[in-house]
Amino acid sequence: MFDQPSLAGRCEDLAPGAWVLRCFALDAAEKLLREIERIAARSPFRHLATPGGKRMSVAMTNCGAVGWFSDPRGYRYTSIDPETGKPWPAMPESFMKLAGEAAAAAGFDAYAPDVCLINRYEIGARLTLHQDQDERDRHSPIVSVSLGLPAAFLFGGLARTDPQRRVPLVHGDVVVWGGPSRMRYHGVLPVKDGEHPLTGALRYNLTFRVAR
Repeated sequence: MFDQPSLAGRCEDLAPGAWVLRCFALDAAEKLLREIERIAARSPFRHLATPGGKRMSVAMTNCGAVGWFSDPRGYRYTSIDPETGKPWPAMPESFMKLAGEAAAAAGFDAYAPDVCLINRYEIGARLTLHQDQDERDRHSPIVSVSLGLPAAFLFGGLARTDPQRRVPLVHGDVVVWGGPSRMRYHGVLPVKDGEHPLTGALRYNLTFRVAR
């Protein structure tokens, strides 16, 4: 793993099966952002409600065979976008390529995600500490791509009360966690005020998962 000179100095070990790949998505970033615009034109960003009725501060949409959704009935995956009544947009080849390469760089070969949750963070938006537990596959990694404004990523343990590591993420960074770390708690602190040349006052995050 990480035998390429271009990767050797840019990978940080977070835990067994968990890595930060610094600047891994930088070269593909502009294409990824164009694809996000295309996806959002078909399945617009929206602020979902939690099962408890609270409005999420992060706006989201999906692409892939299924999409993640939440409302007062609970968290779940759907093959149809409930807001448009149509299938979620197909996952772009550029998304699949990046996710597969990032997973392989972290030691997870033959990665084939069937969903990409796309989160859009405005200033002050955050993601509370949680586990990704709506997927049947709880071994294959999560691949998380940061675009735009920087953020502080919280990476904890297998219990909510475990200590959390605060990991600064910038445009182009990718975090991969799977295997023994797949069910670790994680979150994002409120995004601070700023401007990015490609996204303005926004941060985007691509979260790839194997849901089924």
